[in-house]
This record gives sequence, structure tokens and C-alpha cells, in this order.
Amino acid sequence: MTPDQRFARRVQVAIALFALLFVYFLAADLWMPITPQAQLTRPVLRIAPRVSGQVQDVAVANNRHVQAGDLLFRLDPEPFRLAVRAAELALEQAAQDNRQLDAALAAARADQAAAQASASELQRETARLGRLVQSQHVSRQLFEQTEAQRQAAQAKLAAATARIRELAAQRGAEGHDNLRLRQARNALEQARLQLQYSEVRAERAGTLSNLQLSPGAFVSAGASVAALVADEADISADFREKALRYVRLDDTASVVFDALPGHIFDARVSAIDAGVKEGQLDANGDLAAPAISDRWVRDAQRQRLHVELGEALPFPLPSGAKATVQLFPRDSSLAAAFGRLQIALISLLHYIY
Repeated sequence: MTPDQRFARRVQVAIALFALLFVYFLAADLWMPITPQAQLTRPVLRIAPRVSGQVQDVAVANNRHVQAGDLLFRLDPEPFRLAVRAAELALEQAAQDNRQLDAALAAARADQAAAQASASELQRETARLGRLVQSQHVSRQLFEQTEAQRQAAQAKLAAATARIRELAAQRGAEGHDNLRLRQARNALEQARLQLQYSEVRAERAGTLSNLQLSPGAFVSAGASVAALVADEADISADFREKALRYVRLDDTASVVFDALPGHIFDARVSAIDAGVKEGQLDANGDLAAPAISDRWVRDAQRQRLHVELGEALPFPLPSGAKATVQLFPRDSSLAAAFGRLQIALISLLHYIY
């Protein structure tokens, strides 16, 4: 075979291999899609006190694992204890005010009874004198004086009745339904709650990170002083749209982490996102702004799905750990075999890069 023939043969073999690989990648993108654009994320909670105060002591160290309910740090409780005592005194004062109002209400009712008796007596006296005046047995001056006294007694009775209504309105309902007592109890509960908030505890299990706090520092309510990285992990993977054509929930998958080369984890598709940010329209009143591109073939849109591991990690990986996800959307032994070969090759390559 001449050198030209050997060269031509090599060119033919290279073209055939290229065509074979091209067809393989087209088929693999549909029947056994794989993506290196995946990562493990964990919920991150901002640790911030609900009340303002001076830090008395810090109970945990930075980058330590805590359980839900563990004490993280404590603010100086003395101002909050004083607030609780003030609220307790206010509750006692409210009860004492109610007792004073009860006594005043009883006195007002007694005054009303006396005024009622006086008004009734003068009413009868006026009626009797009215008959005597007509027969001229008493003077009209005496009748008019008695009538004036009767009117004054009626006015006094009306004033006593109004006073009773005023005191009853101030007193309010009886027992625990009394407004003054409910307001005082509510203030006491708020003071006790703020005292409880002076101890900042972990809302869930996780690792405390970026703790920037020391005893003596003053912190404001709502000001973040640390981050709590929760134990729960979510693995998200971004695939080209056409690669998800046959993907359904609960399809099997495999995951390889950059931090754990050579270890292939079994997984399943747990969720598929409903869209991406490019598909979200803001109702801002502006006209549409079509995307402008001079490329004949635009970049493929990627969609996100989530996978759930079927086994526990040998040790907790940090939030943001990179991964590669291999999907098996079809029940094909051939596609499954090539898919396992792909992910196995990726797991070995992670030893290099």
C-alpha cells in the first residue's frame, strides 16, 4: 500500500470515527443525558436576634454543628427582666384600679338610691301641695319651693345615674374579660417573650458559619451575626431543554461529586422546575424587548431539575459542592449500560481535575 493510500485510509477512519461519535452524542443527549452543571445546596438561615441588647456570652464556636434548640448566644437579660417586673406591676395596678372603680361604682349606686328616694318623696309632696293649693289651704310660694326642690332632686338623680354609667364604662367587663386586665396581661406576655428572645437558639440542625460575635458587643434586632447552614441537602442539575424530553419524575439517575471522585451515588429525579428567570415577565407597563442575536444557532436554554440521593453521603459536603448528574430516562439496557459507562468515566476523570 502506497503512502497516499495509507493517508487516505487514515482520513476515512477519522471521518468514520467522527461521524460515529457525532451520532453517539446526539443519541446520548436524548437517551442518556448527562450534565456537569450540577451542585449541592443547603438552606442557609441568617442568625439574628429578635431584640436589641448587649451580648453576654457566646455558647458555640464558629463552624460547629448544632442541633435545633441549642443555645447560640445570650443577650444581657437584666433589662428584659426589669421590663417583666414593670409589666407585672402594671397588671397589679390594673387590678387595683378595678377595685377602686368597683368601690366608686358602689358609692355611686348608693347616691343614686338616696337621690331616687329624695326625688320620690318630693314628687309625692309636690302632688299633695298641688291639691292643697287649689283649695287655698297652703300658699303657692310653698308649692313652688317644693316643686323647685323636686326638680333639683330629679337632676341629682339623673347626675347619679350618669355617674354610674361613666364608672361602669371605665370599669368594663367583669373577670378575665376586663379590657384593662387583658391589656396588662398582653404587655406582660410581650415582656416575657422578649426575655425569652434574649437567648438566641438554633431554629434547625446545621453548621454555624461566619460567626462574627463576641461578648460585650451590642447587636440590634434583625441584624445578622452568623449563618446557619442546614443539614438538609438539595442537588440541582441544569440540562438542555431537548435532553429533558423523555425525563419524568422518579426516573433513575447517578451522581458524582467533585469532592468524592470514583464514588457513584444512586439517585432519582425528585422535582423539575416550572421555569427559569428568562421566562418570567414583569408587569411593569413597558413594551416588550425582544432579544437580539445575529447567531444562526442560538445557545440552548437550560432547565433545572432536582435529584434525591438514594444513599447517605460518607461525610457532609459544603453547600455549593459541584457534581455531575447522569439520567436514565428510558428503560433500555443498552442506554443504561452506556450511561453507566459515561458516569464511570467522569468519576475517574475527577481524580485528575
